[in-house]
Amino acid sequence: MRYTPNRFKALLSACVLSLIATAGWSQSLTWLGTLGGNQSEAYGVSADGSVVVGWAYNAAGQRRAFRWTASGGMQDLGTLGGDWSDASDVSADGAVVVGWAHNAAEQRRAFRWTAADEMQDLGTLGGYDSYAYAVSADGAVVVGWAQNAAGQGRAFRWTASGGMQDLGTLPGYDWSYPFDVSADGSVVVGRAANAAGRDRVFRWTASGGMQDLGTLGGDWSVASGVSADGSVVVGGASNAAGQRRAFRWTASGGMEDLNRTYASLLTNGSELVWARAISPDGRYIVGWGYNATTRRYEAFLLDTGPR
Repeated sequence: MRYTPNRFKALLSACVLSLIATAGWSQSLTWLGTLGGNQSEAYGVSADGSVVVGWAYNAAGQRRAFRWTASGGMQDLGTLGGDWSDASDVSADGAVVVGWAHNAAEQRRAFRWTAADEMQDLGTLGGYDSYAYAVSADGAVVVGWAQNAAGQGRAFRWTASGGMQDLGTLPGYDWSYPFDVSADGSVVVGRAANAAGRDRVFRWTASGGMQDLGTLGGDWSVASGVSADGSVVVGGASNAAGQRRAFRWTASGGMEDLNRTYASLLTNGSELVWARAISPDGRYIVGWGYNATTRRYEAFLLDTGPR
């Protein structure tokens, strides 16, 4: 299963819009259209909401990465020589777009796009395919997944000066996948995986390498989001009973089950299953869970209070 940070961030945006509605602030809805085809999806948005990125079908039925602004509309960002492309994330100022695109050999390659340089192929780690999932706030650091020469998927961190860096994986694991990056690009979070189907959450820093953040007593955990300063990680993990639970991790508190920490906020029978994203300051956490009152699985917004 592919977990993209953009979808998690979309949940956060939706919850923010809900808060705006509650507060009585002005609201608007803009349909962005397509590139001539019959479908489009938005995955990332700039800090001020003026730039949106995602993919749309063109008139030929090809899937293309787009960058949208109110003044310019939906711009086709092209490909790397093939037919398809997909934009995953955008920098805070909207100037840098990242994602994947087909090259002339129809291999999927991670790209970084700017108006000046257009679409840049970020390469691989020796294999065929790569994907860019997220970009730092200033657009200087790109994180994603790439194949190495052995065909294993590895998390990477790319910079203009250092190129594509293999972040490795955890001991006993074969693959790694990043899902989010801190504002300055110094902290990367995601999951490591092995052939047995076990996932384990990791937090990577340049000074400490890849750190196993553990589980909630089970054998599975995945990181979905990280705060702007990289100090707070959220995601989903299994407990000793094999149940999926939303978690928050900090260096001082370790991995905590949000159902226990905020039990007083939950009605009897309700569960927070997965934390998908976190606000830059670490205060707001969004995800999905079971609402016993409505008997439905629903998105949630958790306000953890001033930090």
